[in-house]
Amino acid sequence: MRTRLPVWVTLVVLAIMLAGTAGLAVPPAHAADLPRFLGKLAPEDLAPGATAFGALREDLPVAPVLKEGETVAYAFLTSDFVGTTGYSGKPIHVVAAISPDAVLTGVRLVKHSEPIVLIGIPDARMRALTEGYAGLDLKAEAAAGGSAHDLDIISGATVTVMVIDDSIVRAGLRVARALGLGGLAPAAAQGPKRELDMGVEGSSDWKTLAGDGSIRTLSLDIGQVNQAFEAAGDPRATARPEQGEPSETFIELAAALISAPEVGRSLLGAQEYRNLIDWLQEGEQAILVMGRGRYSFKGSGYVRGGIFDRIQLIQGDRSVRFFDRQHRRLGEIAAPGAPSFTEIDIFKIPADAGFDPAEPWRLQLLVQRAVGAVEKSFLTFDLDYRLPERHLVPLQAPAAVDQPAEEAAAKAALWQRIWRERQIQIGGLLAMLTILTGAFFFQRHVTRNASVLFWFRMTFLTVTLVWLGWYANAQLSVVNLMALGGALREGFTWDAFLLDPLVFILWCSVAAALIFWGRGAYCGWLCPFGALQELTNRVARWLKVPQIELPWGLHERLWPIKYIIFLGLFGLSLASIPLAEQYAEVEPFKTAIILKFQRAWPFVLFAAVLLVIGLFIERFYCRYLCPLGAALAIPARIRMFDWLKRYHECGHPCQTCRNECPVQAIHPTGEINPNECVNCLHCQVLYQSETKCPVVIRQLKRREAIARSPANPAPKSETKEKAHV
Repeated sequence: MRTRLPVWVTLVVLAIMLAGTAGLAVPPAHAADLPRFLGKLAPEDLAPGATAFGALREDLPVAPVLKEGETVAYAFLTSDFVGTTGYSGKPIHVVAAISPDAVLTGVRLVKHSEPIVLIGIPDARMRALTEGYAGLDLKAEAAAGGSAHDLDIISGATVTVMVIDDSIVRAGLRVARALGLGGLAPAAAQGPKRELDMGVEGSSDWKTLAGDGSIRTLSLDIGQVNQAFEAAGDPRATARPEQGEPSETFIELAAALISAPEVGRSLLGAQEYRNLIDWLQEGEQAILVMGRGRYSFKGSGYVRGGIFDRIQLIQGDRSVRFFDRQHRRLGEIAAPGAPSFTEIDIFKIPADAGFDPAEPWRLQLLVQRAVGAVEKSFLTFDLDYRLPERHLVPLQAPAAVDQPAEEAAAKAALWQRIWRERQIQIGGLLAMLTILTGAFFFQRHVTRNASVLFWFRMTFLTVTLVWLGWYANAQLSVVNLMALGGALREGFTWDAFLLDPLVFILWCSVAAALIFWGRGAYCGWLCPFGALQELTNRVARWLKVPQIELPWGLHERLWPIKYIIFLGLFGLSLASIPLAEQYAEVEPFKTAIILKFQRAWPFVLFAAVLLVIGLFIERFYCRYLCPLGAALAIPARIRMFDWLKRYHECGHPCQTCRNECPVQAIHPTGEINPNECVNCLHCQVLYQSETKCPVVIRQLKRREAIARSPANPAPKSETKEKAHV
């Protein structure tokens, strides 16, 4: 294989040369995205009878929609105006058009990255829902604070639908106000800005806080909820009314801004308030939400998805949804005279949400009712909140700050908070890495007993698959390397890579392992998909499924396929990272590990085919197709140590290790190919085997012969036995 190294060097150089011809910079989003998406749409998709699109405006990323030369609407991309993201952490891109009267004339869903949420939901259904926003009057939405319409919720995609709704309405309002459509102009200044008075001392009882509006309450009884569903006009929901007395409490919901010192100290108590202040970072706020009655404002969906889908905070054209990492439970309310609530929870408002504690806001409650086996009907109710003036002071003019430094500090605070919230998972991964490192450093002791090594390996791979892969979703991918390459070209910062602590730690461990052991430390022990292949193959062997060993000549010629795939993806990423990410679906990791096979059938079929082949050829994908394994194998050639022990007789003529190597990484001449070895340590078991290794067997026979020779008399115990006989 040494003679092939210059070939790979040449290919890498050619790929780098491709970078120079393909262009290294990605166009700015505002300058490229809207025209690109408009190129895939017909003008009549966004406005009835429209015949053309005008040029992109210079002052705002909108394009006129023309009918016989006259502007009948303005097209815009929601992600250009709002940063609302879904489960994927990426915006859902919607192109919409708004008329001069501030009415949406057409809406099209053009791109999203929500495979986890849209499991089993036809894409056509999501597109039809989005197109249904045509005709929405944004003047009414502005007057009602964005809640003048009913949400058409799709069961199983509640959060995604709400994200789409939020982005369409907020982006539409911003465009309408910026262009002065329908009489919607930017809001005039509301007098001097105010901020929380953080110097307030003391506390108050519940009656005082409720009396001045520091605590606001929404109370709904069963009769009111049933009447609301009847008024909504859904006969299926009306046919299933809430059972009970009409005057019985359905939900009593109370909320308060507890980052205001007096409110927080009164409701939480002195110690809990200090804990809250320690939890909040610069610019963050917190609210306390309390509930009692038949209906829960939390529900149980957050346990599965990590997001509270029954409540959201809305302020102007901004909305905030809460995730489990922004949530804490409170045992009891400290304010004297407080009523008893069954649910008392603290929710943190991130600093980047644009929330102003001095301005009014509302807590929107989503009430759902089952109308079928899986279908539900939904209504929303609002709890309006305004912090009393006595908790506010005029905002002091801020001192001049270094904007880049402020942005860097905000990003650092974000990833540091994520690391604190995932301390248990980080500790678990570090424990795995410590155990594996110890096993490698003391491999001679670990491999003395074949049975001990086998069960240690099977246990470790099971933890890798179930906990690290399916639970923590810490599956490395060649896409990570593409993102790294893009970051290096566009200005590298650590912040983006630190947002996922487990993946970051794994990549750091891989970098260290490449120097010590090569790629096998990750590929053979820490890759969840690799673990899935090996475990399923072990089950197949137990079921007596015949194993296929490819002829060495064919096996050796299949190795380069994964390198070709990697170099192709690498070269493609230099031209377009999004396009390279699409072709990176050659990795079945997202389907089998991240989404746990809950995906469109072509992806599931592809992953299943690879696993079925792996039942007959162990780690088939790892050996011949994995671009990530190829990417790790190239730098792994710089490793500084050879930990795998060999005898001179290995391959001359002994072929035991080569024949038993699970991935055929040992040449007929006895050398171990580090590019293909997964460090399973099986060859080290054979290295010490007293029943399989000819060298060890010969050494044992020699020792026995020496022990039995006349020059070495038998032990005294043996002499006494012979004399006795």
